[in-house]
Amino acid sequence: MIWVAATLIAATAQTARNAAQAGLARDVGTIGATAVRFVFGFPFAALALAVASAWMPLPVPDLRVIGWAALGALSQIAATAFMLVTMRDKGFGIATALMKTEPVTLALIGALVLAEPLGPSRLGAISLATLGVVLASGASWDRAALGPVATGVLSGALFGLSATGFRGALLALPDGGYVLRAMTVLAITLGLQAAIMLAWLVLCDRRALRGIEAQWRVSLSAGALGAFASLFWFIGFALTPAANVRTLALVEVVMAQILSGRVFRQSVRPVQLAGMALILAGVGWLMAVAA
Repeated sequence: MIWVAATLIAATAQTARNAAQAGLARDVGTIGATAVRFVFGFPFAALALAVASAWMPLPVPDLRVIGWAALGALSQIAATAFMLVTMRDKGFGIATALMKTEPVTLALIGALVLAEPLGPSRLGAISLATLGVVLASGASWDRAALGPVATGVLSGALFGLSATGFRGALLALPDGGYVLRAMTVLAITLGLQAAIMLAWLVLCDRRALRGIEAQWRVSLSAGALGAFASLFWFIGFALTPAANVRTLALVEVVMAQILSGRVFRQSVRPVQLAGMALILAGVGWLMAVAA
């Protein structure tokens, strides 16, 4: 179950990267902070791949691999944009809960696009854990307008599509072990995303670009953490359907709630406790099915 360890490492590194990006957002804006993970992550991914090439031959990507990687790269950028729109309109709690519907849409997309087995047990486990996230978020839904709900669900679906693209690229590589394939697809993906985001900043947001240059040390740390987290996400995707990886990653919601209660003394309502129980039950069910 190497994918389990890879997923937990990726989730932990992603939390650290998010903290670094949150600090950057105050100085360079949300779009600028988002670009950092790609622009500063790509050199680390490329360097790791270059070092690996000294010991073993690299798999040669064909147009099919590039196509899958491009699908994942573009979908991830679009998903981030819709996430930001949802957060602007309805706040962090609702946006997070809606985006965490990703494992359900990811399982459906994977079954349709990659012909990955779904089955009632696997879909039930994923749905149960996702429902738990919605409850554990503590979001107030009484004033949730249709527009922000739609953009939030669309964001989750696009994140699911991006993970499908990444797994498709990993499976399309003709040879190489799972670590080497993950490193190759990561370098391709981050290269595409870095080029797109740099072009956007140069054409549309020069101020954010100057801010990133001024904060290059923090940006470098965020990029390194982002590349490290993405490598382990891709290792997980190479070993098991992406929906399994994303569902297991939902345990970070439970850890965040426990941390907020112990460190920040924030109260947790009974419905949130019920949500955390459903997350753990869904993840446990999925692990039993995947074993």
